[in-house]
Amino acid sequence: MSKILYVEDNLANRLLVKRVLEAAGHTVLEAVDGLEGIRVAQESTPDLILMDINIPGMDGYEVTTRLKSIPELKDIPIVALTAKVMAGDREMALTAGCDGYIPKPIDVDLLPTQVDEFLGGKREEVPAAQERVYLRQYSQQLVDRLESKIAELTQANAELQRMDELKSRFISIAAHELRTPLTVMQGYLTIILDPSTGFHLDDNLIEMLRGMEKGIDRLNRIVNEMLDVTKIEGGTLDLHLGPLAIKDVLSRAIQQQRPFAQQRGQQIIADDFGGYPLVYGDPERLLQVFCNLINNGIKYTPDGGTIRIYGHVIHADGDLRTTKPVVSQGDVLEVIVEDTGIGIDPDDQERIFLRFYEVKDPSLHSTSQSRYLGGGIGLGLAIARGIMEAHGGWVWAESEGCDHVRCPGSKFHVLIPLATSVADQNQAINREHDQMTQDVSEKSR
Repeated sequence: MSKILYVEDNLANRLLVKRVLEAAGHTVLEAVDGLEGIRVAQESTPDLILMDINIPGMDGYEVTTRLKSIPELKDIPIVALTAKVMAGDREMALTAGCDGYIPKPIDVDLLPTQVDEFLGGKREEVPAAQERVYLRQYSQQLVDRLESKIAELTQANAELQRMDELKSRFISIAAHELRTPLTVMQGYLTIILDPSTGFHLDDNLIEMLRGMEKGIDRLNRIVNEMLDVTKIEGGTLDLHLGPLAIKDVLSRAIQQQRPFAQQRGQQIIADDFGGYPLVYGDPERLLQVFCNLINNGIKYTPDGGTIRIYGHVIHADGDLRTTKPVVSQGDVLEVIVEDTGIGIDPDDQERIFLRFYEVKDPSLHSTSQSRYLGGGIGLGLAIARGIMEAHGGWVWAESEGCDHVRCPGSKFHVLIPLATSVADQNQAINREHDQMTQDVSEKSR
């Protein structure tokens, strides 16, 4: 027999129609609102759709119009099964795209026959003159609904922006407030652990104090990350830009991260970047970027894996396969941090750069700088992208996907403007400014 989809939010009505039609030998699928009805119709391709008009969200008219616009569903008969029985309701339903109209309350004895008629080809129509009138009314109704939805979305967006601003303000204030007591504790610990101060400490106490010192260092890093995020959002990230050798930055980053890799039996292999031209950047901020990327590779690579760092120069007319054009219009150095880790799902390759985003289940969160799949607070990659964007560069991820067994690995691409390109752009800007000044001066004579 036939497969029938019934879109209705009232449970009692669904049960009644289902019981009646299944007794007549039909298969009945159910949907409680318009969006679910569209999804079920696309998945199952029913032989007939019974549509309630007064359903939440998209009403029955709008759902019908949408279903009729889908090529593979446009020929499926849709019958309004509704309590809207005032004058003009039938005509409005047919104008919206329904092929028939059955008023509620239903006649349980007659319903199977009515359904069979529509399955057999029966179609109801509105006279052309009336259809034009109701079509205008329906169009106006859609416009009114659209305006209402836009107003609701605008209000919701404004509220989300306000909440986001409050969250950013809270993060900034909390980070500043945490920094003061952490500085005090760190100062006292430094004094106590300094042999020249004369404190007599046994080995066990020294070990405990060293543990406290590591904990405070970790808290300081978290506080600094929180402050960096608020600076990036506010466009106030402090940069000390100038020409520099990327080899020096990468050497420092590898030196800082190698102990964590060694704990996991991993290798960090880097090409010799000594022959590359100077880049234009802040050495401390670039160090922060590469420490984050290397550390990310360590955590998401199984024991014994490899993190490899290599690069090449891309000229302005070259192929920049990024998720966003770089700000710099000149030549750039591309540095790639590649690992042999579990990889990243395509859907997550942009999300991992969002603030506080974590790929795995947050309830399984485990904080560590070296432990396999250990996490942080989800700011490292967001900060890395913010820093590179402030440099006029970019950073993005590339991976076949996530597989904990096969380990396809990931590549993080970093684009850094070359110092010569930045100098050329600055000269061009200065020449343009001088020409504009000269033109204004000549016009004023």
